[in-house]
Amino acid sequence: MNNNNIFRPAGSEHAIRGTGLNHVGAVHANLHAPELIGRAIRREEGALSSGGALMVRTGLHTGRSVQDKFIVDEPSTRDGVWWGAINAALPADSFLRVCDHVRGYLAGQELFTQDLYAGADPAHRIRVRLVTTHAWHALFARNMFIRPPSSDLPGFEPDFVILHAPDLELDPARHGVRSGTGVILSLEQRLVVIAGTQYAGEIKKSIFTVMNWLLPEQDVMPMHCSANIGPGGDVALFFGLSGTGKTTLSSDAARRLIGDDEHGWSKDGVFNVEGGCYAKVIGLKREAEPEIWDASHRFGTVLENVVADRDGVPDFMHGGLTENTRACYPIDFVANASPDGRGGVPRHVVMLTADAFGVLPPIARLTPAQAVYHFLSGYTARIAGTEKGLGKEPQATFSACFGAPFLPRPPELYGERLAASLARTPVTCWLVNTGWTGGPYGTGRRIALAQTRALVNAALDGRLDDVPFRVEEHFGLSIPTHVPGVPDSLLDPASTWADPAAYARAAADLAERFEKNFETFRDGCAPEVRQAAIRPRAV
Repeated sequence: MNNNNIFRPAGSEHAIRGTGLNHVGAVHANLHAPELIGRAIRREEGALSSGGALMVRTGLHTGRSVQDKFIVDEPSTRDGVWWGAINAALPADSFLRVCDHVRGYLAGQELFTQDLYAGADPAHRIRVRLVTTHAWHALFARNMFIRPPSSDLPGFEPDFVILHAPDLELDPARHGVRSGTGVILSLEQRLVVIAGTQYAGEIKKSIFTVMNWLLPEQDVMPMHCSANIGPGGDVALFFGLSGTGKTTLSSDAARRLIGDDEHGWSKDGVFNVEGGCYAKVIGLKREAEPEIWDASHRFGTVLENVVADRDGVPDFMHGGLTENTRACYPIDFVANASPDGRGGVPRHVVMLTADAFGVLPPIARLTPAQAVYHFLSGYTARIAGTEKGLGKEPQATFSACFGAPFLPRPPELYGERLAASLARTPVTCWLVNTGWTGGPYGTGRRIALAQTRALVNAALDGRLDDVPFRVEEHFGLSIPTHVPGVPDSLLDPASTWADPAAYARAAADLAERFEKNFETFRDGCAPEVRQAAIRPRAV
């Protein structure tokens, strides 16, 4: 008896339809997690941890290869793309050669396909078909995206296809790319090609880029943020780049998790783009992040570039391969996750930054215009290891909309969309610094997670509604004078520095950085946003 046919998944007969492949080899369609894990182990793609997670390594690329991302230059989409360093143009004829090369390679390989959804709201959902040569990448995609019911699979027709060839290198001279790696998106052909990198984050972020292209035309705000719901049904959004606390702060036992990274905000409410979590786990401790800890020790989870001892016990404190260690798991591994990935209209918007200079307050209330300004600014400290080519030290950076690498359209368009969303209903906006206090990185200390949680919870619970606020002088931010459970001295960043003059100089320096960065967007912003912009003061 052929054991491969005992649990033959629905939709297998259509596994490569719509992909441009004419494949005659083995194609494993829509395998579930146990079968994918078994095949990954037999193929020596990974090994099980002591807790049952599949541990894999991604080789050279342990983060996104940002300089190898391209959008195909095509007539139907050319005028809408934000061309430049973020979205490099690839000529259509070069993309044709890339596709021929990748399809020719895939035709000779054992393949794994997954048919999945992106978008928990059926009104704003796309169907995605992944074709890959690795069982573990199929598992990653199955964990990360929304798994359709088996009844949806027989007639599944993809809206977008991902051709994933992680072991195949491209030829820059022949294919018009920068290196042997390419992450290439054709919006016209609705096709993503990924070659020359095993880093799985490229799969999820390519589809997020697609949603950032599609959703604005549907009157939906696409967002690089996490989201959760309080006991009273109040929805909170957490914007921020990798390492700022999106996943950690939204994974709160007292609130129901909608999602940890990518969402849409329509007139009807918030919905998750994904069906899983991709948590950064360097330094993970059970007592600080129990939900992520528990999920990282379950069968079905993928641990990416996490080091383990000879008994398979993960060492989350070890960054020997990269600081960008990750756990990928279905969202239902989080006990209090929303079953449908949806919530109502947000009541709170929290913008997270890890301020490496140590001058921003740990929490501040923003006006809507300030919220749009800080959204366009996207300031944080880029944590080492989340992208290939970064050094060991965090670097201050501005990433428009807290996700510039995933914006196919100009940032001002998303800023206008946020302003429109905030105007629809009362929303309280906050800026939260999860970075340093008492001095810059290397001198000060990072704000304790427990203190950040106390600040955020007080804001979301309404305990700051009647607290006096004062406007600090360097950034025009309204900061509370008292938050229950947090030392008053922490709230005023200037008072945490031993040298007040040094603080003033550092604050002025960061304000100048804000001002210089905003010049890119100033002319395209509404007058109230320009008025809310940070301006350096003399010190």
